[in-house]
Amino acid sequence: MSGEKLRAAKTGIGYVVEQKMEQNYDREEAAGTPTHIINWMNAICDGEHDPIPNTDWKGFNTHLKDGVMLCKLINKLLKADGKSPIQFQKKVMSPFVAMTNIENFNKGCESYGLAKEFTFQSGDLVELRKAGFFNTLNCLSSLGMLANTKEVSPKYQGKITKTVDME
Repeated sequence: MSGEKLRAAKTGIGYVVEQKMEQNYDREEAAGTPTHIINWMNAICDGEHDPIPNTDWKGFNTHLKDGVMLCKLINKLLKADGKSPIQFQKKVMSPFVAMTNIENFNKGCESYGLAKEFTFQSGDLVELRKAGFFNTLNCLSSLGMLANTKEVSPKYQGKITKTVDME
């Protein structure tokens, strides 16, 4: 167990929900959503933040979990929309600072016009779980689509994936 955090395994309904969220992430990955988000974020934050190097979910999650790139992204969008930027800390020395950055990103998203239901909890990034990261992916995809309605360039290339849960 080289450095991995130990946590109790989910059981019952918690297990079922986590499995569904992981399947949702896998479906979005197959549709290319993470690649579209990464390409868009890297283009928007070009020159202001190190680019996200690959589409592996763990690497993508780890790149975002301090909240700095998220805050830079939303500040670029807010500026283009004529709105005030959010505050954030660029040097993240503790998980609490990272969580504050993520909370500020979410507030910035709401100020930009994204419905609160599309935001995510800081734990979705900090805990490094695929099921939780699906919420982050959903938020960023929704933010990209909202930015497209505001004519932000470069455009987000992701599509809405429609599915029906038959269970």
